[in-house]
Amino acid sequence: MSLRHAVLGLIVQVPGCSGYDLLKIFEISLAHVWQATQSQIYGELGKLAADGLIEVASEGPRGRKEYAPTEAGRDELRRWLTGTPPRRVTRDEALLRVFFLGSIPHDQAREYLRREADDAAAGYDELVDLEHRLNWTQDTMAEFGRIALEFGQRYMATRRDWARWALTQLEARSRETT
Repeated sequence: MSLRHAVLGLIVQVPGCSGYDLLKIFEISLAHVWQATQSQIYGELGKLAADGLIEVASEGPRGRKEYAPTEAGRDELRRWLTGTPPRRVTRDEALLRVFFLGSIPHDQAREYLRREADDAAAGYDELVDLEHRLNWTQDTMAEFGRIALEFGQRYMATRRDWARWALTQLEARSRETT
């Protein structure tokens, strides 16, 4: 996923948003999938406008700009959603470290796996809390946002359960060797 399409998608689904509004929506929803800073979002707004995919719908006090998608922007989002396969790049530093845990003492490896389990459990709890805090209206963004949130919850639960399982495997192995 590119930041370009994330910002464009938000503008298509919530026209009339300012850069600040987009940042807040991003922090509540998309940040769990794709993180971006304020300067990245504002930079992407400029590029999208320069490419004719969004336009300034109105300007308010202190230079506040509200954006709307152009027809070309809607076409680009549609093309990206349906016409190009997603890249499934997997780079998981935590899992890469697991591959090399045999290089450190078992007690440190077990501690690493405990932290992984705890972090995944905390991530899961955070997503469950988010689900209860959000106002799930009947609009399209909420419907598909809820589906994406469910994926996040299942992913974190799987990661938590896997780390706990891996820890029991390591503990069992340690008991066998002592």
